[in-house]
Amino acid sequence: MRFKLIIAFVDDVTTNTILDAAREAGATGATVINHARGEGIEKKKTFMGLSLDVQRDVILFLVEEHMSRSILETINRVGGFDINPGQGIAIQIDVEDAVGVAHQVQMISKDIEDEL
Repeated sequence: MRFKLIIAFVDDVTTNTILDAAREAGATGATVINHARGEGIEKKKTFMGLSLDVQRDVILFLVEEHMSRSILETINRVGGFDINPGQGIAIQIDVEDAVGVAHQVQMISKDIEDEL
C-alpha cells in the first residue's frame, strides 16, 4: 500500500472543522502541531511593539494515495484556502515507506476494494 502525507497549515480556529471534514473524506487520523507561526506575502502588523500574529496549526495526515486527492480538495474547500488569502495552505508529498500503520491498512484496504 502506498501513502501520501498531507500537510495543512491552518488558522487555529478552523483546525477542528478541517479535521472533521478530512475524516469524512477518508482520513483515518491526524497529528496536530499547535502554535506554529506563519508569515505570508504581507507581514503582520504590530500594535505598540506587540506582534498581532494569528496562531497557526500544522496538521499532518498520513493517507492512502488513492484517497489523497479527495482529502486534499476537501481540506481546501472547507478551509477556504483558494477563496480567502492567508487562510491556509495544504500540500501533499509522497511517502517512501511507513511503519506502525498495519491496523489502518486492513481498514483502508476494505474501503478501497469497495470503491474499485
